[in-house]
Amino acid sequence: MDMRKLNIGVIGTGRIGRMHAEHIAFRVPRARLVAVSDLNRVAAEACAEECGSCAILDSAEEMLARADIDAVAICTSSTTHTAIIEAAAAAGKHIFCEKPVDLTLAGIDRAQNAVKKAGVLMQVGFNRRFDESFRRVRKAIVGGEIGQPHSLHIISRDPAPPPVSYVRSSGGMFLDLTIHDFDMANFLLGSRVEKVFAFGAVRISPEIGEAGDVDTATVLLQYEDGTIATIENSRKTTYGYDQRLEVFGSKGSIRAGNAFPNTTIIANETGVRRTVPYSFFIERYRQGYVAEMRAFAAAVLSGGPSPVSGEDARVPAVWGLAAGRSLETGLPVCPRDVEGA
Repeated sequence: MDMRKLNIGVIGTGRIGRMHAEHIAFRVPRARLVAVSDLNRVAAEACAEECGSCAILDSAEEMLARADIDAVAICTSSTTHTAIIEAAAAAGKHIFCEKPVDLTLAGIDRAQNAVKKAGVLMQVGFNRRFDESFRRVRKAIVGGEIGQPHSLHIISRDPAPPPVSYVRSSGGMFLDLTIHDFDMANFLLGSRVEKVFAFGAVRISPEIGEAGDVDTATVLLQYEDGTIATIENSRKTTYGYDQRLEVFGSKGSIRAGNAFPNTTIIANETGVRRTVPYSFFIERYRQGYVAEMRAFAAAVLSGGPSPVSGEDARVPAVWGLAAGRSLETGLPVCPRDVEGA
């Protein structure tokens, strides 16, 4: 039995970085957390304390210079990803990078070229592909259980809007929130989308509108074979994290509903009720986050291929940019026109 472990350093110890560090330290048997780094020393120290014994570094450069680190998990802000990927690839480190790789296609391509040139593996953090319910949906589609897919409907609603400062640097709703849903549509139905048609409004936070973004949106994807996918997004619910999807096909349908902290249901003369769904993404997708990091370690140690490659990550970025252009123009946009821009 192969008992090797992948030595990983985590760059960026905000909410998502701390979560990945904890998983690497305690929930990924074939990985070892060697170091964490953050420009905020206090945040890095708090992360290290939670995760047991590991080195605390002040910069990505220090991390990449260490010979005892095989791979890095990049959990910094989206605008920094490509530069760190290029540096990590040049240093011979394998790369796990949170989505999106970059807010531009040129940046994504630069990152991809650096990875290919260095011959390292890069996996992008589209964790929902590893959720057991969504994988079951894909299995039903691939196995023909519901026949030829006719339509896909995805609902993805956050419990509360992010700070406006985050909105300004995130790339907007389509490259931040909806990008996960674009990736799920690609995971389930493939990438042969002919048209992207987006509608959006400011219904929740005037500050988000002032920052040039929307907080409520619906996106329609029309596939080349006639299949239709709709994605419904909101930045705020009153009842937790709303994550559902359904695929309807020629022989039936398959649905993945919300996940709940417990399965109790109370029924009495006043009605039937249950608890609200999980509060947010870390709680809802914990199993998927652990599974994606286990898959990353296994892929590197076995020689690949990447479970979610840079090519996989490029598709939802193209659709996100097409959605943004559609919202601006009020017209459907062909993804090929965005790629050729």
